[in-house]
Amino acid sequence: MIRLAGALGFLGVALGAFGAHGLRERLAPGMLDVYKTGVLYHLLHAVALLALALGAERVARPRAVATLWAVGVVIFSGSLYALAITGVGALGAVTPIGGLLLMAGWVTLALNR
Repeated sequence: MIRLAGALGFLGVALGAFGAHGLRERLAPGMLDVYKTGVLYHLLHAVALLALALGAERVARPRAVATLWAVGVVIFSGSLYALAITGVGALGAVTPIGGLLLMAGWVTLALNR
């Protein structure tokens, strides 16, 4: 889980830097905001995953939580990145699935049985 948190964190920072420096002049402000939302949730869940990994012995199903968050980040943030870069609105239809997975990870953590 620590490796996964590190990979998500690295990619979040790299994609954030790409957005700030490589896309600022290429995207409309609204699409840049969409991209930034993807980065925010990506990095937030990388940090949450690191905290989970460091306290995994206190959580009943840490792997389930980690899996839900990791897949959620890929789908939620990934669809926002793709939407912002391509402008293909249909990609936004996938985003809520990722959001539901992120929330399911939090619920799984909260239930902690």
